[in-house]
Amino acid sequence: MRSHDERRQQNTPQGASTRRVVVKPREAGIGGPSSSLAQVQTPSCEERDSLLEKMLERENLLQALRRVEANKGAPGVDGVTVAQLRSYIQTHWADMRQQLLAGTYKPQPVRWVEIPKPGGGVRGLGIPTVIDRLIQQALLQVLNPIFDPEFSENRFGFRPGRSAHDAVRRAQQYIQLGYRWAVDLDLAKFFDRVNHDKLMARVARKVKDKRVLKLIRAYLNAGIMADGVVIRNEEGTPQGGPLSPLLANIMLDDFDKELEKRGHRFVRYADDCAPRRRRAR
Repeated sequence: MRSHDERRQQNTPQGASTRRVVVKPREAGIGGPSSSLAQVQTPSCEERDSLLEKMLERENLLQALRRVEANKGAPGVDGVTVAQLRSYIQTHWADMRQQLLAGTYKPQPVRWVEIPKPGGGVRGLGIPTVIDRLIQQALLQVLNPIFDPEFSENRFGFRPGRSAHDAVRRAQQYIQLGYRWAVDLDLAKFFDRVNHDKLMARVARKVKDKRVLKLIRAYLNAGIMADGVVIRNEEGTPQGGPLSPLLANIMLDDFDKELEKRGHRFVRYADDCAPRRRRAR
């Protein structure tokens, strides 16, 4: 006797393809709103290739959540703490997820604080809300594999598997090769002066999902709250959020490539750079 599968295959018209449908109930919380009904998941090719859907995958969000909780940090303008983040997600995530998918999500302004620099002066930090830190971290995790592999080997700041110690070791290697002259460069107020249009043009070279581009632009334009007043920021990418260091590296990528094109030996960490020469001219 034929099995059920054999009979099913016999009844399938020649040339037709069979499709296996996965039925998976959605889980409560960060993976999506709770539902007692199983939902049929038949993602199209466009959805599978979408960067935004990849960002919103449950495992990516859980990884981002654990990272935000491990980093701790102060609350943003809404006062929600890291300890309250999970309960906040349970209440608000379903609506926020729909807003993200629809391209209507609006980040809250960052809370502006100033901290003293070791060498004097102060450094301004923009502290996003914990939920915006979660979204930025989830976005960072899908953007890093796209951009990081093509960054310069001489760049060490805010990159996976690289550290300031690695930057020092690279500089020592140049000294051992006979490079004796160094120029210490610091891009003054770099994070405060990044041109948004030029930055987004560089991001768009590799990111084609327009919703993701719109979301990144929304974070750039979210504004700054200082002393209870929201200030529009038409330039800059305030330090303090998970996404800011990657955006800075993207902005400076052309600069690194130009230094390499000119044959310079250099080490860069964030907005600090030290090109070296064998002798002075």
